[in-house]
Amino acid sequence: MSDTDSLKRAASQFSTRTPPKFATMEEERTHLRARLVAVCRVFGKLGFAEGLLGHVTVRDPEHPELLWVNPVGVSFSRITPSDLLCVDHRGQVLIGTRPVNPVGLLLHSAIHEARPEVSAVCHAHTPHGKAWASLGRLLDPISQDACVLFEQQALIREPRIALTREDAARFADAFGPCKTAIHVGHGLFSTGRTVDEAAWWFVCMERACQVQLAAEAAGRPEIWPPEAARGLARTLGSPDFGWLSFQILSDELEKSHSDGI
Repeated sequence: MSDTDSLKRAASQFSTRTPPKFATMEEERTHLRARLVAVCRVFGKLGFAEGLLGHVTVRDPEHPELLWVNPVGVSFSRITPSDLLCVDHRGQVLIGTRPVNPVGLLLHSAIHEARPEVSAVCHAHTPHGKAWASLGRLLDPISQDACVLFEQQALIREPRIALTREDAARFADAFGPCKTAIHVGHGLFSTGRTVDEAAWWFVCMERACQVQLAAEAAGRPEIWPPEAARGLARTLGSPDFGWLSFQILSDELEKSHSDGI
């Protein structure tokens, strides 16, 4: 048995939970909105919020051309399902009363339009993500955790800011088929087949940025051999593993709330 096969077998043993099935679109929509709230709450708990900045989008299960998104002006930590907005790709609010971030939605909409397999997109102005993005480099596979991102990162230099749909289309084109991106001078983006998966890759990226910044400040970190890093990316970087990994963070948040903390 190859090392890659062993990794796949080990990863499959973690699959004690799987994404739920739904009898109706309305049930699925209710669940999807609850998971979007869970992602926002976890991001808030991890310190990913910064004023009005940061947004997470996920496709509506019945109308995939529509997106659910957190509004501007509500803290990640305080988001509830009733706060969420349903918008079209041009930013028109169809459900909800709060405003949406127009520039952020431009980028997210362009990714959703270019990538039909992508259900969710995450972006936030995180400290380590911003610091690493200023260097104009991809993250290196210097740890097992960072290997999950190997060959799954886009480095986007232009446009630096998207003010038009044409700019946003260029951004999505530069993103390509990767599941994560480093936008130079801006920060991190992640995608996923579920909002849970997209959130986990975002958390992985922010932590990988933190670790590599610390490692390079101390010395010259060693890089994993490409084939070994690629094997980890294929196994621990699967959509199912990403979804399941996020459940742990979400469970911790729910437990702390139930304990009154």
